[in-house]
Amino acid sequence: MKKILLLTLFTGVFVTLSIAQQKYIDEAMFYFRSENYCEGAAKCELAYKKVSPKSPKAMKIKGQLAFMTAECFRLTEKFSNATDWYDKAIMLKYEKIEPRVFFYNAEMYRAMGDFNPAEENYKEYLKLVPGDRAAKNGIESVQLAKRYQANRTRYTVKNESKLNKPENDMAPMLGDRKGTELYFSSARPGSKGSDKDPRSCESYMDLWVAKIDKKGNFGQPQLIAGENVNTEDHEGTVCFDGRYKTMFFTRCPNVKKQNLGCDIWMSESGPKGWGEPTKLLLKPEGKDGDTVSVGHPCVSEDGRFLIFASDMPGGEGGRDLWYSTYDRRSNSWSTPVNMGPEINTPGNELFPTFGLDGSLYFASDGHLGMGGLDIFKAQRVGEEFKWVKPENMGFPINSVSNDFGLIEVDPRNGYFTSNRKSTDSQGEYTDDIWSYTLPPNKYTLKVIVLESGQKGKRIANANVKVQGSDGATWEGITNDLGEVYFEKKPDDSRYINEETEYGIEASLFGEGDKGYYPNDGGISTVGLDQDYDFILEIELLPKTPIRLPEVRYALARWELLVNEEINSKDSLNFVDDLLKKYPTLVIKLTSHTDSRDTDQRNLILSQKRAEECVKYLVEEKGIDPLRLQAEGRGERQPRTVWLLDGEYIVDEPDENSGAQEIELTEKYINQFMRSDKVLFEKLHQFNRRTEGEIVSFDYVPAPKKEEVESENTEPKQD
Repeated sequence: MKKILLLTLFTGVFVTLSIAQQKYIDEAMFYFRSENYCEGAAKCELAYKKVSPKSPKAMKIKGQLAFMTAECFRLTEKFSNATDWYDKAIMLKYEKIEPRVFFYNAEMYRAMGDFNPAEENYKEYLKLVPGDRAAKNGIESVQLAKRYQANRTRYTVKNESKLNKPENDMAPMLGDRKGTELYFSSARPGSKGSDKDPRSCESYMDLWVAKIDKKGNFGQPQLIAGENVNTEDHEGTVCFDGRYKTMFFTRCPNVKKQNLGCDIWMSESGPKGWGEPTKLLLKPEGKDGDTVSVGHPCVSEDGRFLIFASDMPGGEGGRDLWYSTYDRRSNSWSTPVNMGPEINTPGNELFPTFGLDGSLYFASDGHLGMGGLDIFKAQRVGEEFKWVKPENMGFPINSVSNDFGLIEVDPRNGYFTSNRKSTDSQGEYTDDIWSYTLPPNKYTLKVIVLESGQKGKRIANANVKVQGSDGATWEGITNDLGEVYFEKKPDDSRYINEETEYGIEASLFGEGDKGYYPNDGGISTVGLDQDYDFILEIELLPKTPIRLPEVRYALARWELLVNEEINSKDSLNFVDDLLKKYPTLVIKLTSHTDSRDTDQRNLILSQKRAEECVKYLVEEKGIDPLRLQAEGRGERQPRTVWLLDGEYIVDEPDENSGAQEIELTEKYINQFMRSDKVLFEKLHQFNRRTEGEIVSFDYVPAPKKEEVESENTEPKQD
């Protein structure tokens, strides 16, 4: 029911053997051809031991029996035993008769995650059957599995060992709106069927249900209540309409010597459980339809659109996904329609389920994946019954084993089935129910506070306040590196959460001219579907005068000097950048002169120089004149510099540097007038400067012309 079981037919000719040997061989062949793989494995192994390879024909028989033994183990998912017997068949050169011995051996090694021998066997098979697509896909799956495992998704998965049994447990489905009931199919003890399935070595599957408490713990599973829902046959892969009043499930008849295929049945909820089921007529009419299987139902919320898996004619190959719609007037389901090559492949597509957002989950061994059945997700196209672009769910949702039957509980949690081997598995390579969780994205925030205009100068002890759009607020203080880092709160929750915008303000206040003007920034996790480490730099303007890049003027002139040595206009672009960075800033440009000439003449000259700076920014850079003020201060405010290791510097060094602070008064500079003419001119040049001072952060831009026109054209309401 959960996979394609391939019956290998043999055409080998047996040589004349002893009556006793022939008896064992005939018995092995009977069990194998009857698809009784559970008992067939032992019968084939015993016959293998009874045959002595004394001739080439006897060798063929022994190789055939080894291959049959391996097939019995493969089809009952005893992968390690299967590889042992495939290897025996290969030692007996049985690939000359049946090349698939290499392919199936490769599949078993791949399913166990043993990639090197898997690749070797695929390649050996391709030597015998060049160009075989399945073998090429197998090699690609091995490479893809390695990449997926190396680049795992953020999902975490867990075997629900307290729910699972050593027998197969599969195809979970929520059975009520609140998510307090989990339905699934299981071959555990207590099932209705008294016989064992010769293909799985277990009891026939029935439908079970387990209660889920508020903590997510499972109660003791029970057979679902209802009239003739669970029977001697296989029942499994259940789904419900949106009201959880109608149930659809798969039933596969257990009739000896007949291949009747599976069907989908429907049952209505009643006061005593589920009512008498009725079979949906989805198969083709005539005898050919009797052997067709339909199963794995997936129904829409209104109960009128049904997707299912089937091997009916007209598909892409193997089992495909089909759909049918319900007509209430005729009380019938429409002729099934194949979902097409974007979903279906020459392989098998099984176990469809709907996601919460309308997407379609399904399992496939035809789309390229890690091997076996992988879970894929396809997006729905509008309101159409069409899904496109299937994407592999990656590791660890998928594994090298069979993974299928995924259902979503909420956008972050759900269940699926896997027969991967794990420390929590109750049985080796048996189907178990697993849960998955998508943890929240992990975000961190580092805020670096810098002094504006002083490249690389970081500010310690600055206060950083964060306000989230979700109402959360917190603060931090920068360290000696000017940094503050936010990752986890004391209660282990995270500061930065998903789908949230954050405003961040940095400040450092001091008395008088000490300290900085506050500034802010922001980050957003809205639409960010991955872990991310935010690094935000916030620059603070000092309350002391802002030193601009050097602006020069010709002697006794106020025009901005532009020549091969200096471009004073470029220097003023610093102010333009500053005003753009702080859109509400109003700044005063102050120009200073050296002490040569009279105080009155220097005041006039410095005022014209300040006005020339403003003129450039307004006329050539487009700055609103309301954001600029010009003031000349002549020679009245000598500059402060520092003497460090015989060099005069304008940037204040570290307080432990031992630098000497010097005010460039006329008296100080004149001492070098005769002894060091170059230094004398250099110190005067330091005093000839243009600086900036913050006036306010109160500038409000005038509305743009188009905004005014738009406002004037809007209809007025009486």
